Amino acid sequence: MENTNTWPQHTPVPTDLQPLCDREEFTTLLRDIVADTAPRLFAVVQEYGDRVDGRVAAWGMAFEDHAEVISVEGHRRMRTLSPDRALRAYRLGTQVTPQLMWL
Repeated sequence: MENTNTWPQHTPVPTDLQPLCDREEFTTLLRDIVADTAPRLFAVVQEYGDRVDGRVAAWGMAFEDHAEVISVEGHRRMRTLSPDRALRAYRLGTQVTPQLMWL
């Protein structure tokens, strides 16, 4: 199997650079980066009628500049400018109302 990851090929090998800090501090720095850039998770839920029934229709991740959404069945994937825009795809007539629920 061919390696399709081109990142190492285009990144200079830092052989003459010193580490920024010790391993423990570097791990802490990376964890802080992950925490600062992690997407917010949300569900798109559909309410049937007036509180008659409901279901989770999709899960999403909200990034700073867009959202990624996938239906629970896996048939619909979308990228939208915001989580709110994904709701349009989950409204069905006047009896099924979608809403966001943040984790």
